[in-house]
Amino acid sequence: MFDLFARVFGREDASKDVAKERLRLVLVHDRASLSPQALEELKNDLMNVISKYLEIDQDGFQVDFSRHEETMALVANIPVRSVKRRTL
Repeated sequence: MFDLFARVFGREDASKDVAKERLRLVLVHDRASLSPQALEELKNDLMNVISKYLEIDQDGFQVDFSRHEETMALVANIPVRSVKRRTL
């Protein structure tokens, strides 16, 4: 019965997403030797700087590391809603 309520109200999907995000953070930590807290601080700093110039969807903002051969790249997925107009 609880499974039915969980599926209907989306609770199962939410816990799946949380578990997936935790696993992703653990993998990033292993790849980059960067603590999950440091990665979260990096993400927040990037979000703050980019938000000065663009209106972004903070829920969709993702930062990750990608490895190609011997190099590692910081990859950011930043959903942009609009460009902020600056007045002089």
